[in-house]
Amino acid sequence: TGKCYHTFRGHSAEIVCLSFNPQSTLLATGSMDATAKLWDIEKGEEVATLSGHSAEIIALSFNTTGDRIITGSFDHTVAVWDVGTGRLLHTLIGHRGEISSAQFNWDCSLIVTGSMDKTCMLWNAMTGTHIATLAGHRKEVLDVCFDYAGQRIATASADGSARVYNAETKQCIAKLEGHEDEISKVS
Repeated sequence: TGKCYHTFRGHSAEIVCLSFNPQSTLLATGSMDATAKLWDIEKGEEVATLSGHSAEIIALSFNTTGDRIITGSFDHTVAVWDVGTGRLLHTLIGHRGEISSAQFNWDCSLIVTGSMDKTCMLWNAMTGTHIATLAGHRKEVLDVCFDYAGQRIATASADGSARVYNAETKQCIAKLEGHEDEISKVS
């Protein structure tokens, strides 16, 4: 019908990323005000404010069960949050540049992050432990994603290439080249 159900207000700066939880009961928003907010879709109310980053949040993603969310920031970190309590569970520290993207794999055991530092990192989602750094791009990594099975990781870069890595061996199994300019998204 095109009817607007709710207008969510509460951030003090622009909203730059958003995502529905898998059940479509919550909407998460990330903002230049360094916070993320969780909103109840039916009631149109704020459920939680996720505060802990020291710079803009430009990436966020729920896991497939909807009980965890990750936020990626220009402060070079990724935060793992409990959706039910709004509590910070882990801060993933290791990138030397702004975070561009972050995603859970399908079974919620791994997190992949992309950064302006030209790398992609793999993390244990339960403990927040760094598993591996996937390098090879000559410029910033702008987007990352897992395949449906969580066995492969794809990266998109400002260097005009995409790469595919084996999530188990951490080896690059494909270099996709041919674009004349940056690749901003991969799926």
